[in-house]
Amino acid sequence: MTLTKNKYYFEALDNYPYSLPECLEALNYALSYDPEDSDSLCLMGRIYSEMLSDYEKAKLYFEEAMLYDVNNLNTPQYYIKCLLDNEDYQEAEKLIEYSLKIKGIDKSNLWFYRSLLSEKRGSFNNALKFLDEAAKYCFNEHSLNVVKDRKKFIKSKMPKKNKIKKKKEIS
Repeated sequence: MTLTKNKYYFEALDNYPYSLPECLEALNYALSYDPEDSDSLCLMGRIYSEMLSDYEKAKLYFEEAMLYDVNNLNTPQYYIKCLLDNEDYQEAEKLIEYSLKIKGIDKSNLWFYRSLLSEKRGSFNNALKFLDEAAKYCFNEHSLNVVKDRKKFIKSKMPKKNKIKKKKEIS
């Protein structure tokens, strides 16, 4: 039965996000074989979050996935993104803190999300500090470039000190 469930889960994953009808059909089959499969529940949460922007429904799937496997490496990362998109900042912060303790999880991604959380709260200096932490856990060039680009973007949003001083001198 596990092989059949895995077959349908991988088929759903293969079709996501390009062919949602086929993805959903395979995912429903996977969940019918094992309604407690955290990976399948996580993918269903992603569909509701990323494709349908139904964050409340997505949160239910992510919570259920976490209930069945609290050490799943995929679920927390997608769940955090859903929480950030839904502006559930306190929940996101708690989940990030918890997830950083999960062995084998992508800590660079979690610190990146922590930075995004600070940025959304308007704390650009903290966002930059968390990006420095994310950079420590980057183990390929692509992820390091993403962090560097985000740093540049945040710095561009910060008020310039020289411009502020000049305006004060003119007044």
